[in-house]
Amino acid sequence: MQALTAPRPTVLYIIYAVAALLGAFLALKFEALEHLPTPVLVAGTIFGGTYVTILSEKIHRTIAAITGAVLMLMAGHFLGFYSQTDAVQAIDWHTIGLLVAFMVMVGMLQKTGFFEYLGIITAKKTMGDPWRLMVFLGVVVAALSSMVNNVTCMVVIAPVIVATCEILGLNPIPTLMATVLLSGIGGVATLVGDPPNMMIGSAAGITFNGFLFHLSLPVVVACAVTLLTLRVVMRKELAMKPQNIEALLEMDESAAIHDRQGLRKILVALGLVLLLFFFQGKLGLLPSSVSIMGLALALVWVRPNPDDILKEVDWSILLFFISLFVAVGGVEKAGILDMVAEKIAAHAHSNLMFTCALLFWVAAISSAIVDNIPFTMAMIPVIQYLGTQDINTMPLWWALAMGVGFGGNGTPIGAAPNIITVSISEKTKYPITLKTWLLSGTTTMVATCIAGIAVELMFFKFFSAH
Repeated sequence: MQALTAPRPTVLYIIYAVAALLGAFLALKFEALEHLPTPVLVAGTIFGGTYVTILSEKIHRTIAAITGAVLMLMAGHFLGFYSQTDAVQAIDWHTIGLLVAFMVMVGMLQKTGFFEYLGIITAKKTMGDPWRLMVFLGVVVAALSSMVNNVTCMVVIAPVIVATCEILGLNPIPTLMATVLLSGIGGVATLVGDPPNMMIGSAAGITFNGFLFHLSLPVVVACAVTLLTLRVVMRKELAMKPQNIEALLEMDESAAIHDRQGLRKILVALGLVLLLFFFQGKLGLLPSSVSIMGLALALVWVRPNPDDILKEVDWSILLFFISLFVAVGGVEKAGILDMVAEKIAAHAHSNLMFTCALLFWVAAISSAIVDNIPFTMAMIPVIQYLGTQDINTMPLWWALAMGVGFGGNGTPIGAAPNIITVSISEKTKYPITLKTWLLSGTTTMVATCIAGIAVELMFFKFFSAH
């Protein structure tokens, strides 16, 4: 997504008009099946127009998201389905706090030369080979994401990838895509790897070991499928020859660091944050609280100029997230997610395996379009209700966890790490465009979803066991 000039004012109105006509057509087409409430039609049209506008790249995604959020709030206020208080509550301030804290700490790290240092070491280990670089960093990120929030992983690792590829004269897109996709997949493996897993574990009484025991196999398969798929679809980029290998091997990585004292202090603060992430449940601390504590320690210890540090915050991304949370909140309050959940529940009594597959794909497609947390919230009471009807819900919980985890890779705005990675790529000579994402990310998402549901259906008895 490259920087765009201001579009003609009529572009946004045309897109919304097309979305409105499409919504009206669908309403008339399915009127015989059921009468759709006005809030559903209005919220669906507004969100659809917002989503189409973002993906069209005709208008900057932040402007489109803010416009969609305002329209959703106005419609919700006058139609009575979405209040201003609801909109504020829909914003995940924990995610915003996490992003701000790590943006600042990563910016402070960058000023010390730390990323150039890691870039040289990584390039030496992989001998500059693009495929080895992609596999090496992709596997590392997948493993880290099973224990640490995947947003944190990408905020830290993406600058390392960019620095490494600049040293080697390589296109960073294959490695960036591999790491961001695998960060979403790796988070599915454990209870703490992804927020939906925490919600599912709490609702279903599934332990950390339960997640690891059941989801390790599909996650490993999905990681392998991701790397193989990317090797095929990005073969031209991976065929690039690294430059200056001999000169690279002779480089002294320690010379890249020009503020050793500041680096040590920031790494201690960052290390404390990562350590507390492992014990946050026992300590009763939220990830955002832990990250802000680490930021406070780093700021007090290093004492940088606050004006310089605040420049490291990408306010465009934060405004985009806030606006998108507001828009998705309107979709949830309008009852659209509840309608989807009811349709899935209607099939559970007749064929449990079919219901698992249906839930998996609905969760995956929905998570590629909207944030996976609201969808997970809508589905949890549905699955819990099915448990009261003598239905074994264990395979449904696993299908939900994998669907929302794998499906977020489908679009550039399907998950928070996706947006962060795209934004970082825009600062390089190789921005990740919508076309690039559809070719690599969406293709990979479909392949991993096929692999994931295939594993569950092949070992259905295993996934049905309590």
